[in-house]
Parts: sequence; C-alpha cells; structure tokens
Amino acid sequence: MALGGLLALALAGLLWVSFGNASRDVPDPGLALARGHGCLSCHGLVHKQVGPGYAQVAQRYRGDPEAPERLAAIIRAGSVGRWGRVIMPRQPGVTEAEARQLAAWVLSQTEPETR
Repeated sequence: MALGGLLALALAGLLWVSFGNASRDVPDPGLALARGHGCLSCHGLVHKQVGPGYAQVAQRYRGDPEAPERLAAIIRAGSVGRWGRVIMPRQPGVTEAEARQLAAWVLSQTEPETR
C-alpha cells in the first residue's frame, strides 16, 4: 500500500476513534422535516398542544391501512373536526413527497415507556 493510502487509512481510524459512530448524531429525518415546517408549533410528540400529539395520532390510526395516504392528504389540505373543534390549516409549503414522509413518521410514533 502506498504511503498516501496508509495515511488516509490512519486518518480515518483516528477520526472514527475520536468521534465514534457519527450516525447517532444524525437527526431523525421525519423529526427534522416536522421541525423545518413548523409542525411542532402546534403538535407535541406525545401529548396535545394545539393539535393532537403525534403519539395520539399514531394510536388512533394504528392498524388502518389507508392511514398513511389519508394523513398525507390532511397535512396538505388541512382539516377541522377530526380532533374536536381544532382547525389544522392547510400546508401548501409541504410537498406531496414530504407529506407522505411526515405521515409515515407520525404513524411510527409510540407512547414513551413510563418507569
């Protein structure tokens, strides 16, 4: 192996030892998308704020095979009356692909374990 290759390998090893597994520092893409679109201004991860918490939404739709597509449509078009008198305004800045990603992420949420 050439000296340059050995140096690159040594540097990579040093960086790995110094920083460990960097993937643990990568934020959840669904959470990052929700933050980026301001969704957490109205929704909590677990409990209701203005609108329902994401764990509550996931619980309500668990087992519903049509839920991902329905929630993606609700994210973009908005809704009223699904969670009481709360209005969810339409989100035209969210693309269809982002809405599908957000819906899948919301539906993957679980209640945190209590000790």
